[in-house]
Amino acid sequence: MIARTNTGVRRFLFPLGGVLIVGVAAAQNSVVDSPHNLSASGPGSVRAVSEEQVCVFCHTPHNATPIRPLWNRAMPVQSYSIYTSRALDAQPGQPTGASKMCLSCHDGTIALGTIASSPTSISMSGGVTTIPLGPGHLGTDLRDDHPISFRFDSALAIDDPKLRDPGALPPEIRLDPNAELQCTSCHDAHNNGFGDFLVMRSDDSQLCVSCHRVGTTTISAHESCDTCHQPHSAPSGPYLLRHATVADTCLSCHDGTHAGAANIQASLSMISRHETFSPVDPPEPLERHTSCTSCHDPHTMTTLVTEAPDAQGALGEVSGVSASGGPIDDVNYEYEACFKCHADTTTIQPWVSRVIAQNNTRLEFDSGAISFHPVEVQGRNANVPSLVPGLTVSDMIRCSDCHGSEAMSPFDPKGVHGSNFRPLLVANYTTADYTSESAQAYALCYMCHERNSILSDESFSEHRLHIVDERAPCAACHDAHGISSVQGSPTGNTHLINFATNIVFPDPGTGRLEYRDTGMLSGECFLRCHNETHGPERYPDD
Repeated sequence: MIARTNTGVRRFLFPLGGVLIVGVAAAQNSVVDSPHNLSASGPGSVRAVSEEQVCVFCHTPHNATPIRPLWNRAMPVQSYSIYTSRALDAQPGQPTGASKMCLSCHDGTIALGTIASSPTSISMSGGVTTIPLGPGHLGTDLRDDHPISFRFDSALAIDDPKLRDPGALPPEIRLDPNAELQCTSCHDAHNNGFGDFLVMRSDDSQLCVSCHRVGTTTISAHESCDTCHQPHSAPSGPYLLRHATVADTCLSCHDGTHAGAANIQASLSMISRHETFSPVDPPEPLERHTSCTSCHDPHTMTTLVTEAPDAQGALGEVSGVSASGGPIDDVNYEYEACFKCHADTTTIQPWVSRVIAQNNTRLEFDSGAISFHPVEVQGRNANVPSLVPGLTVSDMIRCSDCHGSEAMSPFDPKGVHGSNFRPLLVANYTTADYTSESAQAYALCYMCHERNSILSDESFSEHRLHIVDERAPCAACHDAHGISSVQGSPTGNTHLINFATNIVFPDPGTGRLEYRDTGMLSGECFLRCHNETHGPERYPDD
């Protein structure tokens, strides 16, 4: 029980072995000085008109309900909407035990002053009846609140590796006798010493990481769980995010207004961009929905800079698809993250219509493909005279070396967020026919292939004729990704040759539309282009 001295100091009186022990309670550890003191002298804005008893709003020594410990309130009887998400391996049911006791106030359906020990409700000041709207009013829709009343055992921790084994929980976090996680696992209704009635400090996410094994990040703003998450009344519902979607949550910092945070919102406002505003738990098929977390795991992102083709630290431990087409939990190479959407399950159509149509980039970059840019493995061609100084035929590249945010300045964010060059390219790449050659027209190609070398015909005897005199774009002949072995041939598709069908047409005499590799820097074409028939045209000229 609680007594008051004539000086106003509150003391807890604990009967022990017939001896009354008196001790001054530290204010931060006392329910008396917390918002749960609903008595007339309570410190909060919600309090009784005249009732001075503190504990009576929840407990009573006489006429209690048959619910431990000496419960003085009715229990809610209505059903609740329960939290769920694709990431949840637990199986929460309707609230049970201590959680239902908490909800007898916090769901807002039972008047605060309605107690079992008295037929008359306690009158609350200001005409308050149920808990007012605000952070403590959870309502009966718990889909936006941390899940409760589920069995948290070793089997669950095995199913979900991102959960710690309950046997390793700190003593402050307690499960109920049925091994279920309840409101009281995180909250102590009698002790507000840590704020929000938490059972332990959480200013450095200590409470969250006691149960959740989220990994390690070197991004300081990502180290605190409450930067992105809130455990109750979360606008996103699933995943308990502070905003309605993953992208909204990320852009609350990455909008150009926070020092040190890359301005991703500017990139996502460009002409060509990755779509990231899918619902938090989108409907099937999942591969048609993307968000920031499709490419990034914010809990494990780092500032580590790596060499191609290794994944950059900015991706974190994100899932992907391997070069062989199998799912992987943690990508080692950047292309594995890209293959999650741009490989076997993709519905994205090729940017340029070609003789051989292929939208599965995994097959285009496969080590067994006929020809390819060196994304998965080193390139096949041992003789590429046009490479800019510093690059060699043994070098490899990433998808993001060509596809990524247009860098207007050195401070702009990297990555495949958005660009003014379609399709999401880091530099201009004109594919339209009759394009006048310039450094800008094929800026993307000239990042790796020296312009002077191309125009000097060092790698093909008629490059200049085609792209300068005839104004045929690079894309008329070359397929930038590659040609898979299941479609191409070793003589017909070397050097990324795969004609664009809106520019190049079959030879009217033979009906053939093809290229034949006849040896080092030589070949022949059967086609019609710019009203000129090649039937065949041999290179170099006979």
